[in-house]
Amino acid sequence: MKQLLTERQKRFVALADSLVETFRDRAAAHDADNTFPFDNYEDLRAAGLLKLSIPEELGGLGATQAELIPVLERLATGDGATALAVNMHITPMGQWSSVWRRTGNPRLEGLLRDAAEGNLIWAAVTSEFGSPNLMSDARTKAERVDGGFRITGRKNFGTNTAVATHASTTARYEDPEKGPTLLLLRIELKDPDVAIHPTWNMLGMRATQSNDLEFSGLFVPDENVVHSFPVGHLDATVTETVFGWSQPAFGAIYLGIAVGALDWAKQQVRRRGLVEDARAQDAIADAEILIESARALLYRHTAQFGTPQMYEELDLQEIVAQSALVKHVCTKNAVAVFTRLIDVVGGAAYARSLPFERTWRDVQAGLFMPVADFAAHELIAASSLGLTLAPAHGSLREQATASKENA
Repeated sequence: MKQLLTERQKRFVALADSLVETFRDRAAAHDADNTFPFDNYEDLRAAGLLKLSIPEELGGLGATQAELIPVLERLATGDGATALAVNMHITPMGQWSSVWRRTGNPRLEGLLRDAAEGNLIWAAVTSEFGSPNLMSDARTKAERVDGGFRITGRKNFGTNTAVATHASTTARYEDPEKGPTLLLLRIELKDPDVAIHPTWNMLGMRATQSNDLEFSGLFVPDENVVHSFPVGHLDATVTETVFGWSQPAFGAIYLGIAVGALDWAKQQVRRRGLVEDARAQDAIADAEILIESARALLYRHTAQFGTPQMYEELDLQEIVAQSALVKHVCTKNAVAVFTRLIDVVGGAAYARSLPFERTWRDVQAGLFMPVADFAAHELIAASSLGLTLAPAHGSLREQATASKENA
């Protein structure tokens, strides 16, 4: 169904629209060859979308979270893998832009200007084998040395590292005074102590080339330790940036894959003369309902996130739970759309020569991307029942107040 967008949203979505057909045409080859879409990335750069979420005064286009979400959805209708890869750059830029607008932090300003000028492309690499990736601990180890830390360990699901210049990552430091501490780090991917292992050969999302990263005594200076907090805690800074931005972004991408499949299915209905067929209408209606229900949650989130009311009325666990809920509903509904559309597409759903089969594989990845289903259920149930899963570190209300005072 047609979305009602603001004029700014329409302007940004139009940039994505100019690329969607090209990305769709290239997607099958990148999927079959298991290759990263460097050609798509150059098109994204030329269209200005790599600086979409960077403030205008720093050289970007100034898109807010509510303006970013429909762009990610629209890109994913053409190629979900490309949308997921570039999301790992433009969503962190949006996170830090929102913090910069509130704090005026000069280091953030420099990073954002570099990105706007095309000198920096980001990747967020925190996932590890056997970990739920809730940003509260890491198996990667940090050792204190003069002027910084030595980082040793291995990360998986390194989406966008094929093209990124820098990345954020995590490591656990056994602080002799404070106890186990999680460090959030900024690293350069060209460092010789960072190795990218070509392990990515998966069922779907193949073109993301989300390969493993290994750190072999990587030196990270103190100034590139972006943040730290006690292991096992829910952290206010992580909640405000990572959870509040990543979860709706992931949701929008997988929802966009489903929207693309629905558009293709409707083409088949018209081509086969089934517009008045009751079974086809029933499946199309269910798919529309699933998509619109998820969109409603997405836009409720973007309307509420970062507002004074949120800071006043919700604790950290509730904010993480609500963010996870958005992603959970979007990804589950997206998978359900594909299941429902089989009644329309029939055996064509199984044909590797047609796009439905590839996008059907791609959409499955949404189920285990963080926050994965079981962890989301834990957060949602605990928040509903008044249980505390982990102690809180910091306060969004205090951060907002301190930012205003320091501005």
